[in-house]
Amino acid sequence: MESRPIFSTFIFFLSLCFGLRAFSEAVTVKVGVVLDSDSSIGKMGFSYMEMALSDFYESHRNYKTRLALFAKNSMEDVIEAAAAAMELISKEEVEAIVGPQNSKQAAFMADLGKKSQVPIISFSATTPSLNPHRNPYFFRATQMDSSQAKPIAAIFEAFDWRQGVLIHSDDEYGEGFLPSMRDALRETSTRVAYETAIPQSASDDRIAKELYKLMTMQTRVFVVHMLPELGSRLFAMAKEIGMMGSGYVWIITDGMSNFLSRIDDSSMVAMSGALGVRTYIPRTEKLEVFQMRWRRKFEKEISELNIFGLRAYDAIVALAKAVESAGTTEFILEKSNVSGKSTDLDNLGVSRNGPRLSEALSKTHFKGLAGDFRMVEGKLKSSTYEIININHEKNITVVGYWTPENGLTQTLDFMKISSNTSVTNLSRIVWPGDGPNSFSFPKGWENPTNEKKLRIGIPVKSGVSKFIREIRDPVTGWTKRTGYSIDIFEAVINTLPYAVFYEYVPFANATGAMAGSYEELVKQVYFGVYDAVVGDVSIRESRSLYADFTLPYSESSVSMVVLFRDNKNKKAWLFLKPLTLDLWLTSAFFFAFIGLVVWILEHRINEDFRGPPSHQIGTSFWFSFSTMVYAQREKVESNLARFVVIVWLFVVLILTQSYTASLTSLLTVQKLEPTFADMNQLKEQKLNVGYPHGSFVQALLIAEGFDPSKLVNYNNMAHCGSLFLNGTIAAAFDEIPYLKVLTTTYCTNCTIVGPTIKSNGFGYVFPKGSQLGRDVSKGILDIMESGILQEIEDKWFKGNISSPDPNSLISTTLGLESFWGLFLVTGAVSSFALITALASFLYEHRHVLKLSTVSMWKRFLLLLKIFDEKDMSSPALRKKRQDEIPEVKDVRFEPGHPSPSCDSSYRNGGLSPCNFDDFHGDQNVTPSHHHLSRE
Repeated sequence: MESRPIFSTFIFFLSLCFGLRAFSEAVTVKVGVVLDSDSSIGKMGFSYMEMALSDFYESHRNYKTRLALFAKNSMEDVIEAAAAAMELISKEEVEAIVGPQNSKQAAFMADLGKKSQVPIISFSATTPSLNPHRNPYFFRATQMDSSQAKPIAAIFEAFDWRQGVLIHSDDEYGEGFLPSMRDALRETSTRVAYETAIPQSASDDRIAKELYKLMTMQTRVFVVHMLPELGSRLFAMAKEIGMMGSGYVWIITDGMSNFLSRIDDSSMVAMSGALGVRTYIPRTEKLEVFQMRWRRKFEKEISELNIFGLRAYDAIVALAKAVESAGTTEFILEKSNVSGKSTDLDNLGVSRNGPRLSEALSKTHFKGLAGDFRMVEGKLKSSTYEIININHEKNITVVGYWTPENGLTQTLDFMKISSNTSVTNLSRIVWPGDGPNSFSFPKGWENPTNEKKLRIGIPVKSGVSKFIREIRDPVTGWTKRTGYSIDIFEAVINTLPYAVFYEYVPFANATGAMAGSYEELVKQVYFGVYDAVVGDVSIRESRSLYADFTLPYSESSVSMVVLFRDNKNKKAWLFLKPLTLDLWLTSAFFFAFIGLVVWILEHRINEDFRGPPSHQIGTSFWFSFSTMVYAQREKVESNLARFVVIVWLFVVLILTQSYTASLTSLLTVQKLEPTFADMNQLKEQKLNVGYPHGSFVQALLIAEGFDPSKLVNYNNMAHCGSLFLNGTIAAAFDEIPYLKVLTTTYCTNCTIVGPTIKSNGFGYVFPKGSQLGRDVSKGILDIMESGILQEIEDKWFKGNISSPDPNSLISTTLGLESFWGLFLVTGAVSSFALITALASFLYEHRHVLKLSTVSMWKRFLLLLKIFDEKDMSSPALRKKRQDEIPEVKDVRFEPGHPSPSCDSSYRNGGLSPCNFDDFHGDQNVTPSHHHLSRE
């Protein structure tokens, strides 16, 4: 037992000796570090790198390479950073450089690395303008700023904010983020309403001036992309001037959310209610152990522990793995021997091991402190972002996550594959402001502080209009607007969760008439004359170039109105109209076909279908056609014939019932006959047609081929009705809601006829990207679902329609396409019966087919003659014979005819000499007959 401690001590010293030997035999690889040693990120980054090397080689004692760090201070200057990199490459002959700290320095150092083939690894240069794909020796071991654009856009989409303001620092860091943010918002149909750049050195007055400008705008959603020093001043000023209250939304990027510990308490209080995005760091046991060690070692000197320090740690681990993978030979820097080159840049030299080391870095993959480390085209693969919320107690709460695969989620459930973006995918958020409103998400816009009533343009309607109507109080002189379009708009405004102040402004000239066409009215919104247009404005593609339309509040199509007359004189051949010509012909064919089938099946066994040819033809057709009224007198004896007749009677029943219904409908509808059935008649006869003044219908009619000289415009429905009455126009074209008013009020002897030309309906007009327009669209859906819209429509239109429904004038003629299935079944059943009967007949007389002494034609004729005879073995004929001949006393056979025994042998299939002795050559072939003679 006492020997065990001695043995353990021996093993320990032995392993220590081998470890020291292995360490002494390892190849030292020089690695440069270019950071700003006076900044917190620089201090933190270098400390993380030292700990990374210590931890890595502690667990990888067998590695044959060891990294040695050579640090240089960039002093936050591009030139100093470049000089430090050149010195590290040319004098220290480093194999790789970690750094620099910011994107400006990295841009120049990346070119140095490409020239010298020395890999440059940056863990903090986030500007998207740096493109590692074009430089195989530059590696970005951190997330680009552009990668957080989609999470921010997902927040916009979740809360349905359709406009936003981008506030950024006036430098490369701030401007580099803008293109990706614009693109991400555009993909979610969100518009950037305004962008403002604030310099790092801006005074408080300059910041306040920009914020006051933002207060005058409607948009209340702001995305802030700047570093903590400037960002904290911005929020402190926003709090001071009242922009951190209810209704405002602030979203900060990871430039601030990763360094919230560097922001003082007063600024953190000012940021209460703000949202932020930052890279998600998985909470692993390895990270927990490292944090404990970090706090014990550096808490007094460096208080911050964040994503950039962890990226620095992982970058060194990746470089150590890549150096070991690249090999331990040829760590040589080849100097340039070109004469005439005197600058340090020209004599920089080229690393012989650089290409292999660069390739090894590209293939390095492991689980680091900051998560999965994998390079894709020289940059770190996109990772998960977490959505944070700064509450009123200065606490930071994670309210959700964003992943490239699943979008926004409350938790990281990787089993759930969904791209759904919704408010429900986030936890409860505390918004800016006090009281209960801090828990209700803002709508994203408000009326500006210099609030004016919205100017709502409305078209001017002469005469009485059901869409826009003006009512004047004779006592007070106060004018009220009402009508179908106005009532729906005001009902929608009442559903909005906020107040909207507006006034109606008629689009009129000095005389009080409408100042232009509907196209010009829509353009007034584009020019800023009106904030919106409310009225019976048709949604047209050409108009959407200037403004946005809401969802249609009324479906609409362009149709035609003509006069109708009461046609009491029925057409002589009206009874033919219920069925189309092809259906008449098909029905006639099947009547004849069924008659033929029944005759074939009944001819040999049924006396009703025998006799002279004319009698048989007449009986067959009479039987078939009499099934229409079920008046057939002939009985069918064959089971196959009965099967055919049953199916045919079912088809006849459906045909006759359909014919009766169609004819009844035609006899009723034909009382009201429009003067013109379609627009082609109007064009061929070159008649005048009417269209509404200032409407797109004129261009539509010209496109349909109408002569412009035959187009007559009318001002309103009353004017249109008078044009009909005095015979000026033969038809009028307009949208159906207007035509309903015409036919119910001003021209009751007019009717709407098709076909209709589909249009997009009526909508309200708002400026491009207007949030109010989107809210009004939602309100239209709300009143549709609640039934309010139907109530308004009934108020203005229900009970007034006296004209026939245009659909009632649609032809009720029945075609073959409605019955081809029935005919198919009938044909199949009849064919089956014929084939079965034919097969049975041929099988019964197969001995005839086997006659080898006669030609096939003679055998065919013989079969026809046999078919023309009665089948005395059938139950029907046998019973009839027994009824007619109760007793046979004597049988005499006439000369030249076969005896009964011959007949019996023939019927039994034998060929007796008495039957066919003379049946050869070209002689006439007659079947055997026997005649019964009774006393």
